[in-house]
Amino acid sequence: MTGLRLPYSCFCARGTLRKISTSTSLLSGHNRWSKIKHDKAKVDGAKTRQRSNIAKELTSASKASGADPTSNARLAVLIASAKKAGFPKASIDTAIARGQGISSSGAPLENVTLEVMLPHAVAAVIECQTDSKARLLQDLREIFKYYGANTTPTTYLFEKKGRIVLESSTEVDEEELLEQAIGAGALDINQDNDGGIVVLTEPSQITAVGEALTRALGLKIERTEFIWDPKDDTKVDIPTPEYAEKLTRFTS
Repeated sequence: MTGLRLPYSCFCARGTLRKISTSTSLLSGHNRWSKIKHDKAKVDGAKTRQRSNIAKELTSASKASGADPTSNARLAVLIASAKKAGFPKASIDTAIARGQGISSSGAPLENVTLEVMLPHAVAAVIECQTDSKARLLQDLREIFKYYGANTTPTTYLFEKKGRIVLESSTEVDEEELLEQAIGAGALDINQDNDGGIVVLTEPSQITAVGEALTRALGLKIERTEFIWDPKDDTKVDIPTPEYAEKLTRFTS
């Protein structure tokens, strides 16, 4: 099961180039150019992911605790980090406004939630904000068709929660971490694949719990978000690594 935030997705088909020369010098140049293009594509992809993550964090912080950085410490930190990373001011303002349900033009955004079931009984909840519901639904229909997804009720398979990821640390005692998390009102705590400390909360408590833990433990918050957490008795097995990769593409 997975909970998704999927404003838009794009697909790109690549053609095949036929090599018509066997010249050593040309082949060498071709390989060198291919490597340059490959490396550039990797760098561009990393930058795109970074910008997407920055925008998502700004939107989430704005939605959770307001658009004023003077009263939203988490948002102030994210704005500083975004500027340091070279994120344009207009994009920062747009992401913050989106958290308040406002588009870059000032028009209100409409929240759209879609429930879908993918092959192998993998359920998903997709939350979007848009200034054109008709266009969004048309785009999503194409995506669903490509991935074999069908719209059907799925939210009953999940629980909506706040998710806080704290920086990894070897200096914080595990028992102290658990005690502080429970005392702050956390629902659960675990570790992600990168060693980050993941804390789950009630949606309305995400800001209070995050601030309490940073004060008590001295750890930085790496990101916050609202998720649809699958219930334990509804989880399913992914049949193949190939299908797992396909799901990753669907959620990216």
